[in-house]
Amino acid sequence: MSIFQEGLSQAPVNHIALTPLSFIERTASVYPHYPAVIHGAIRRNWQETYQRCRRLASALQGRGIGVGDTVAVMLPNIPAMLEAHFGVPMIGAVLNTLNVRLDAEAIAFMLNHGEARALITDREFHAVIRDALKLINRPILVIDVDDPEYGEGEPVSNLDYEAFLAEGDPGFNWHWPSDEWQAVSLNYTSGTTGNPKGVVYHHRGAYLNALGNQMTWGMGQHPVYLWTLPMFHCNGWCYPWTITALAGVHVCLRRVDPQKILNLIDEHKVTHLCGAPIVLNALVNMPESAKAAIDHPVKAMVAGAAPPAKVIGAVEAMGIEVTHVYGLTEVYGPVTVCAWHDEWNELPLDERARLKSRQGVRYPTLEGVMVADPQSLQPVPCDGETIGEIFMRGNTVMKGYLKNPEATAEAFDGGWFHTGDLAVCHPNGYVEIRDRLKDIIISGGENISTIEVEDTLYRHPAVLEAAVVARPDERWGETPCAFVALKGGLQAGAEDLMQFCREHLAGFKVPKTVVFTDLPKTSTGKIQKYVLRDWARQL
Repeated sequence: MSIFQEGLSQAPVNHIALTPLSFIERTASVYPHYPAVIHGAIRRNWQETYQRCRRLASALQGRGIGVGDTVAVMLPNIPAMLEAHFGVPMIGAVLNTLNVRLDAEAIAFMLNHGEARALITDREFHAVIRDALKLINRPILVIDVDDPEYGEGEPVSNLDYEAFLAEGDPGFNWHWPSDEWQAVSLNYTSGTTGNPKGVVYHHRGAYLNALGNQMTWGMGQHPVYLWTLPMFHCNGWCYPWTITALAGVHVCLRRVDPQKILNLIDEHKVTHLCGAPIVLNALVNMPESAKAAIDHPVKAMVAGAAPPAKVIGAVEAMGIEVTHVYGLTEVYGPVTVCAWHDEWNELPLDERARLKSRQGVRYPTLEGVMVADPQSLQPVPCDGETIGEIFMRGNTVMKGYLKNPEATAEAFDGGWFHTGDLAVCHPNGYVEIRDRLKDIIISGGENISTIEVEDTLYRHPAVLEAAVVARPDERWGETPCAFVALKGGLQAGAEDLMQFCREHLAGFKVPKTVVFTDLPKTSTGKIQKYVLRDWARQL
């Protein structure tokens, strides 16, 4: 036996389960009177917010809900949503945040599959929830939220949220998890075929990714965070817990409205916000007089495809610093970052944008990322050219898919999580996505990255949005098909865009078809390429 084992044992005095719930206890103790929540006319400090979370936990327990039970929420970014991120797991229950843009059938599937015991829902969604409740096969406690910032809709329950909180004890002695591997939340993937998969998070992973956000972004104490990112999406990338840990301010926003975003940034001196590139694109296209309202430094974290150079330049001119991250539902949201080097600030805008488009390197809280051959799992050369799949491993990878051992085993095959994203690894170790495994176009034996073609289209001055998919072709097997939305007041024809691409791309990469249309998107602003692939097959 090692001398470092004899007489030195793990005990409650030196080992306790990691949980993001610890953040609110500390913040409420250290900064009880600091601002915590801003929502319309509502202003609450950390003491009040902590008490409301404990009331929620106490009231749920009083209704017989406890460890391992699922509590679903159908809520926009309002205070009740933040409170659920603490109140639900405080009794060992599992929080299931529902995508507010799904239809009744999808919601009913999730309520049934996740075996929800309770549902907290906003009146805005009364119609879809009523229809969903008709399709579920289990009793469920429904709690109705009447948000003063909405003021419309109809109740789906006679149990009001504020009345429900009144049932609870503000000094409730909540349950610290006995095991940090215990489930904290359930998030359903936005699958394109079949039923969505239920991704299970644990307390340890949520705690660590919340810390990873802080470390990666250098947020400092007391950030003022604007909720432009849906809290239902990967638990808001763990930011409900991150901002709370830093005793920051949660500025709520029911729906993305560029004018309101600019107003809130100005009024509350917002320091940080997250979201898809479409959010920044919306801000850039606002009138100059509206954009001039930003008179202090603001940081924006965007995920997925980085904004094109022109958008990055316009965003920087507004005083917003962009950080590009990458992740998936299965890894708690963002887990890699294009970690910036000071010397890159001296580069021309196009070069800065090219570097910023890389998905980068792992968070300090993720143990492994590699680009490797999907079959052999052997890493590809770091030459910026050889394409492989992105694989991840570490404490911020999901527990697995709920009730789906086959899908879990497939995702974890070989001891790594298979992301399904194709990428290259540059000589400095930075990863850059080239495509989704299912999105790569193979034309006449040549691989075409849809992202590369899209980036080129975005550089055309008339293009607002662009997405490229494969279109079946008798001669080439498949060819690039571009779906494009133009900026208001500007015009361009299909041949104009093709010629522009010829000037910047190899000939075989140029779209053979260009369709002008509004692009279908998910609730988080991602373009639905599976819809576009269907459209392309019908052309």
